[in-house]
Amino acid sequence: MNADEQAVATLLARYQDALNGSDTAAVMDMYAPDGVFMPQHSPSSVGLAAVQQAYEAVFSAITLTVEFAVAEVRQIAPDWVLARTNSAGSVKIHATGEEGPEANQELFLLQKVDGAWKIARYCFSTTNPPRA
Repeated sequence: MNADEQAVATLLARYQDALNGSDTAAVMDMYAPDGVFMPQHSPSSVGLAAVQQAYEAVFSAITLTVEFAVAEVRQIAPDWVLARTNSAGSVKIHATGEEGPEANQELFLLQKVDGAWKIARYCFSTTNPPRA
């Protein structure tokens, strides 16, 4: 990995920690000003205000304990990097107290903004089998 790709891998580790800590402020620090969050089964959240609202809703509904595995990090232009990850762990649903497995595949498009890598676009989908 070149230096930019390594910096992105480091950002992804910070993102994992922010998710596990239900830390909206830390997540928001990693998003570009025009960032887009595209969670499975939900409409896209476009722009920082909408992204923040979406993460606040996620963290009020669930607690994640996941570990990211970086599958690939590819610099596609001087200020753009594509990253693909897989995550696995557990989720606790606050409304019911139920806990279960959590596993996703994720795609990140990152942009260098004022010299720092930021999440420009992020989407994920589950790799868990359908729940019965």
